[in-house]
Amino acid sequence: MRRVARADLMLLVTVLLWGFNVTVTKYVLTHGFQPLAYSAVRYGGAALLFCGVTYGLERTLRVRRRDLPLLLVAAGLGVWLNQLSFMYAVKLTTATTVGLVLGTIPIFTALIARALGVERLSRRFWIASAVSFGGVALVAAGSGGGLSGDVGGDLLAVATSATWAAYSVAIAPLMRRYSPYQISAFVLVAGWIALAATAATQLGSQDWGAVGRLGWLGLGFAVLGPLVLTNVLWFTAIDEVGPSRATLVSNLQPFAAAIFALAILSERITSLQILGGVAIGVGILLSRERRPRGAEPVVEAERVPATKAAAR
Repeated sequence: MRRVARADLMLLVTVLLWGFNVTVTKYVLTHGFQPLAYSAVRYGGAALLFCGVTYGLERTLRVRRRDLPLLLVAAGLGVWLNQLSFMYAVKLTTATTVGLVLGTIPIFTALIARALGVERLSRRFWIASAVSFGGVALVAAGSGGGLSGDVGGDLLAVATSATWAAYSVAIAPLMRRYSPYQISAFVLVAGWIALAATAATQLGSQDWGAVGRLGWLGLGFAVLGPLVLTNVLWFTAIDEVGPSRATLVSNLQPFAAAIFALAILSERITSLQILGGVAIGVGILLSRERRPRGAEPVVEAERVPATKAAAR
């Protein structure tokens, strides 16, 4: 029981750190940092630290040559495209909206797995998907008093969920051959290289002196918390209570993100957004059903992707 309680605490801390990161990102983008410059520096620091952690735990960072194409695709989806969409989603719309829309990640994951023939989906799941995406429409409509209010940011928030879901499915075969730490280390480094290349112009024009003390503290938190510490807590907890329970707790993240944004940034949340958030949550609950015998399950690794915090 103590072990389970400790694992639950680790999961809760992880979810709170992920949720808080959306608010931190919104703050730093309005206090001196350019989106891609911030993301490139953040992922560079995280890649260096996590490679050290991985080598300390696994004693190797090597991957097989035949796995390089899939690892590079995973890095492109889980870091490069995901961060491009996430950073500009947070810039263009509210942290509350982004946090709520991220709740659709489990739905997107299952839909992509179905499209690739990894999983068969029931009628109940399709209903759950419709409910969840209806919730996204309500969140978007409520973000600016209408669908045209912050439509660019809303669409990028959806893209953030979709790219993370695609990454989750892509790394499933790799989870059979490597530890989550090895995959995370490679993905962070490869994704950072692409991200840094894309961010070259902003890195060159970034006014580092315009970033205040809280901005630098925010960057430090975003490196150590959501990208390094949470990975260690997440995988340790999974080892103790299993991926299904861990993923269930992770569904609290969108609501934690919304609460932090409301409390710290004083963002306004509309009744439509509240209704949309509830709909997304209901859709996720509906999607969790006992599988009939003979159904093709998604590999557990797809339910619990490596580098879970990369989307955050």
